[in-house]
Amino acid sequence: MEEKELIPHLFRTEYRKIISVLCKVFGIEHIEIAEDIVSDTFLQASETWGLKGLPTNPTAWLYTVAKNKAKDLFKHDSVFNKKIAAELKHSSEKTTEIEIDLSSKNITDSQLQMMFAICHPSIPTEAQIGLSLNILCGFGADEIADAFLSGREATYKRLARAKEKLRAEKVKIEFPPAAEIAARLETVLTTLYLLFSEGYYSTSQNVTLRKDLCLEAMRLNLMLVENEETDTPAANALLSLMCFHSSRFEARINQQGEVVLYEDQDTELWSKELIEKGDHYLNLASKGKSLTKYHLEAAIAYWHTKKEDTKEKWENILQLYNRLLQLEYSPIAALNRTYALSKANSMQEAIVEAEKLQLIENHLYHSLLGNLYQDVNKEKSLVHLKKALLLAKTSSDKKLLEKKIENWKKNE
Repeated sequence: MEEKELIPHLFRTEYRKIISVLCKVFGIEHIEIAEDIVSDTFLQASETWGLKGLPTNPTAWLYTVAKNKAKDLFKHDSVFNKKIAAELKHSSEKTTEIEIDLSSKNITDSQLQMMFAICHPSIPTEAQIGLSLNILCGFGADEIADAFLSGREATYKRLARAKEKLRAEKVKIEFPPAAEIAARLETVLTTLYLLFSEGYYSTSQNVTLRKDLCLEAMRLNLMLVENEETDTPAANALLSLMCFHSSRFEARINQQGEVVLYEDQDTELWSKELIEKGDHYLNLASKGKSLTKYHLEAAIAYWHTKKEDTKEKWENILQLYNRLLQLEYSPIAALNRTYALSKANSMQEAIVEAEKLQLIENHLYHSLLGNLYQDVNKEKSLVHLKKALLLAKTSSDKKLLEKKIENWKKNE
């Protein structure tokens, strides 16, 4: 890999690791200092490697330079020394001995602990996702702005407010006490679920970014299940869900960037490896007695990886949606259930249930009814498809609906 490609790659993979370790040393209230050190390290890498060529081990070079910069700060910056070294219980004579532990274990532990810090209950959900992308995934403000379809300036302000909240709440980078881990882990899993969803169902047109969001959510989730304290059935169920959904990623978007509906997907593009991993984590999730929405959604996603369009498949999906709605009601889950109902029972029954939802401002509601009415009442089908087109927000959704309307007219 050439230098111009290597540095951005290492920034994405190593920035988050060094930031987590330095924040653990300095305290999250001094996160800007950690960010400055890491940014300076990568700037120096760009300048030095451009002149002298790549070092034998670029990652080790970054770690060494970052450690030295942190130690120099302790040693020579009197303001930093007084304000921070004192808090770390290092006397001025001992600050040169501070240890910046960039071992593999400490890097992993620091990232996990940072995850719990960012997902502190006092931090708003949107801020948790933004901070996770920024600190734990190495995404810049521009990428985050693209993901959320918001302006760069607004994104900067949101991240700054979130970091200030962490400071004000004096959130520590540490594992919660054993008695609190289960409750705190629930917030962490919710954030990862939303982070993955932001990628999988993103309205951003940047397909590469969408995949990156999903992969980062999976990477963080994998860290949880590989840690003894956070390896819970719920964490495994969520990872299983992510694997099953990601297995169909390549089939969901065609070469023109248009959305491909489930029934029209090329099953040869589904990833067998990710489906197998989904099976593996779903089996691990079945241990114990807990049943979460992640278990049920993973089971629904499992049945969607079955290529055969059988009655058994849709009856299982329908029953799983019934249990999911009892456990945690969601209008979109209720809408998805009506599609399963149409496949398991009848179009007429599904239409009755769908219309009860009255999601008249949602393009998916009208799109579904447009499909359900197709062989029942063609005029109503067209009315709903046109409403869906008016409400659709992304160009890919609009193209899909325009194509449906065009096909409707051809079949008349």
